[in-house]
Amino acid sequence: MSAGVPQDRAKPAVTLVPMKKSVLTRYRVMAYVTGVLLVLLTLGCIAKYGFEMDGADSFVKIVGIAHGWLYVVYLVFAFDLGSKAKWPVGKQLWVLLAGTIPTAAFFVERKVTHELDAQVADGAPAVAKA
Repeated sequence: MSAGVPQDRAKPAVTLVPMKKSVLTRYRVMAYVTGVLLVLLTLGCIAKYGFEMDGADSFVKIVGIAHGWLYVVYLVFAFDLGSKAKWPVGKQLWVLLAGTIPTAAFFVERKVTHELDAQVADGAPAVAKA
């Protein structure tokens, strides 16, 4: 029992502000695009450095540039989503870094979508436990 805090007092519910579905949708699209490009880049690097395949050099260059530019767009959309969802800094960083780890973007996107579906569904405010 802590001093000064009654035990029968229930924790207040936190009302989450609903967000537009487009905020989540654009994050999801960029997570998939970034994830696919990163997997292709990884495979290209394996082909280039591991198997010394002809043509892998230009493939890695093109996919690497595309991934780099689109990752910046992913960062903007993921940061926007995180700020609207009021995520803690650690979670925000994990979501932002997911675009740099092959296949992580797919798993993180799935988890984020499941967590935020209640906030975007029907535009009604969702209630979360504090």
